[in-house]
Amino acid sequence: MRSLLMYPDRDFDPQQLFRDLMYGYRDARRPRKSPPHELALIQDLELDTLLHAMAVDDNFLFEVAREALLSGFVNDVETIRYRQEVLQDCLKERAVVRQLHNLTIEAIEETRRRYFDLSSNYPSSVLHSAIDLLETLSGMLGKLRSLAEQAGRFESKAFTALFATLRNELGDEYLATIQRHLTELKFRKGLLLSAELGDRNESTRLILRELPDKRQTWLQRVFRKRSPGYTFHLHPRDEAGARILSEMRDRGMGRATIILAQSADHVLSFFRALRTELAFYIGCMNLYDRLAAKGEPVCFPTPALIGERKHRFSGLYDVCLSLHMKGRVVGNAADGDGKNLIIITGANQGGKSSFLRSVGLAQLMMQCGMFVGAEFFKAELCPAMFTHYKREEDAQMKSGKFDEEVARMTGIVDHVTPNSLILFNESFAATNEREGSEIAKQIVCALLEKRIKVFYVTHLYEFSRVFFDRTANDYLFLRAERRTDGTRTFRLLEGGPLETSYGEDLYRQIFDPTGQSSNDRPSDVR
Repeated sequence: MRSLLMYPDRDFDPQQLFRDLMYGYRDARRPRKSPPHELALIQDLELDTLLHAMAVDDNFLFEVAREALLSGFVNDVETIRYRQEVLQDCLKERAVVRQLHNLTIEAIEETRRRYFDLSSNYPSSVLHSAIDLLETLSGMLGKLRSLAEQAGRFESKAFTALFATLRNELGDEYLATIQRHLTELKFRKGLLLSAELGDRNESTRLILRELPDKRQTWLQRVFRKRSPGYTFHLHPRDEAGARILSEMRDRGMGRATIILAQSADHVLSFFRALRTELAFYIGCMNLYDRLAAKGEPVCFPTPALIGERKHRFSGLYDVCLSLHMKGRVVGNAADGDGKNLIIITGANQGGKSSFLRSVGLAQLMMQCGMFVGAEFFKAELCPAMFTHYKREEDAQMKSGKFDEEVARMTGIVDHVTPNSLILFNESFAATNEREGSEIAKQIVCALLEKRIKVFYVTHLYEFSRVFFDRTANDYLFLRAERRTDGTRTFRLLEGGPLETSYGEDLYRQIFDPTGQSSNDRPSDVR
């Protein structure tokens, strides 16, 4: 029995860390080692803000959401739509989904409290642990079946199949049969084994047998045919004989012990998988509630096939910025269909970096099957995404900013593949305008030749002007809007680069002799 809420044909299998977190092992505090580009994504896109909003102080939800987001690049269009359907059901039937999740936690916590040891070297110990575990989990299966029978209007293929399986395979008769077998396997009426004698008169082929039904009338007991056999009794002090009988007992119940332990582990694995997969959707529901409470728009994006060069959206905003603010964030619209290069220029503090982050977050959220922070969003899938943002000066002075930028770019080139997405934010601005523009131009041209999509936020006028003058059909230029009085609207409009980024506006804003201080700046400037 499988939950199949994340994939139509396989389970969602996060790293060993999540199993450690579930079982409470000490190693759970040691984080999973992430590739360098994943660490850069987390830092540059401020993913921790998004993940904390999804987790709501639950470490397990945090880690599952993190793995789901960062592993979404392997998903295809069908998988994304499959998850979107499940999430839409979750948003419609929140109470049932949360009850399901709480039930899986209860089942796993109950097994942790009782500590069932299925790895002992003694078959009798394993058998009793497996029986206790199955008795505990069978009660939880009954609750799960009852919840499936009361389920509301679920329409997704995943939930429909899951509830149908629970109703069909966990009937009252089936659960009663499980309980009857578990009671018999406690051997309260004794243990019946059959055996054969080997070449040296040793016992071989020990097989566990079902005890005969002894529920007979007094007349049947009087006239029943006695079975031919012999009986012997051990002396209370015969330790060697007791040890031999114990060994025979363990050998006889060995096969039953293995089957029962496997059955117990199978049922427990089902609860673990169901909890893990539901955790992702619980995190999505938590984030949805945070955004809905602020009146922020969300939509289920339309994924396009890799290489189709689709990238069109309206009302797209930085979800992480919104989570930090009290008010709503300004959204942006653009039509990047057929474009390989999108260059963003314009006034300082005009919302360029926030826009770039919104593009990266929307891509991550779409590819893992979530909604996105926008009114409408359609984009092609990409096999990988990289960020190359400017960094602060190295505190240890081991290398300069420009050397560090080149080193990170080299690491990206070593892993990038065609149709990947790279987000540049003020890259190669640590040197002078002329050299920085030339380096940026050479790198971007090489990436475009390999069919890699590029979003580039820059103040390098010479660099952006080179591409603007080419008037190629696969380039898109956006510029942060600045009104004549210097006001930033935080909207991006189509437009070519300007020679100035209006740094004097910031100077006046900070050092205005009339008394306006930096504290008067708009709170959503990033």
